[in-house]
Amino acid sequence: MKWAIRLCLLAAALLILLLIGALIPVRLSASELVVKEQRCMAEAVYFEARDQNFLGQIAVAVVIHNRTKDNRWPSTICGVVKEGLYWRGNPVKYKCQFSYWCDGKPERPTEKEAWAKALDISKQVLENRISIESLQGATHYHATTVRPFWAKKLEPRGQIGDHKFYAKRRKERLSE
Repeated sequence: MKWAIRLCLLAAALLILLLIGALIPVRLSASELVVKEQRCMAEAVYFEARDQNFLGQIAVAVVIHNRTKDNRWPSTICGVVKEGLYWRGNPVKYKCQFSYWCDGKPERPTEKEAWAKALDISKQVLENRISIESLQGATHYHATTVRPFWAKKLEPRGQIGDHKFYAKRRKERLSE
């Protein structure tokens, strides 16, 4: 009987430790945070634009980076690409900012060359080594095959590959 009580106490202690670990966020070192942010951006570039040319992939990365500088979105890359509607901790299908994140498919890059390219582009954009002047301030894009309701409310910034890019209208930017 004593062993059963000890076992229950041990199980309760382990459960408490697990709960404490889940509630207290683990702080990442600066280098771990950079790697995590780069991976989040690369994932978005890979799944959203790997079929685009080099410039088209950079453009998607630039939009993600621009959003982190705009107070309408989270200030981290991972926060931006994973933003959306969640239910019970999971993204609701097709209710997020970046379609790949909530399409119900696993986020596992399978094309090694395309993944390496996405990682490289992400690193360069995050280090501010490359940008696209015409996309300065651009925070939205969509595939040319769709016509989202929000596109009419924004200023077109051009098309690169199969994506159209947008920013806030000039008068909105000036009033901030």
